[in-house]
Amino acid sequence: MHGAIVFSGSGPLVILTSHSGLDDRALIERLATKGITKFIGYAVDVELLRSKYGNHFSVVQESLNETDDLRILDFDGHRAFKLISFDDFGPPVFYEEGEIRHEVGCSGPRTM
Repeated sequence: MHGAIVFSGSGPLVILTSHSGLDDRALIERLATKGITKFIGYAVDVELLRSKYGNHFSVVQESLNETDDLRILDFDGHRAFKLISFDDFGPPVFYEEGEIRHEVGCSGPRTM
């Protein structure tokens, strides 16, 4: 099982999946069936998610099986950001228009 946080047009989702990772084409097709056709995603350690979400994690995990290979652990972005630190994110995966990228370059100066 794998965990991830996925940022799409409707906001962040924390997911559990039996697929190999966010760049797995079958997972991308599964996300598309839920209306997610463009995203930035980060792997998140499953044990960390288990410790942060407690019993809710167990309930969602138990319903994850071979015929239901994607479960939403959290669709509340405020709660997800409170529970999961940026330091917990794995490397980013970008998906857009059929293309998977693991890095995106910056086209101009960035100021803050």
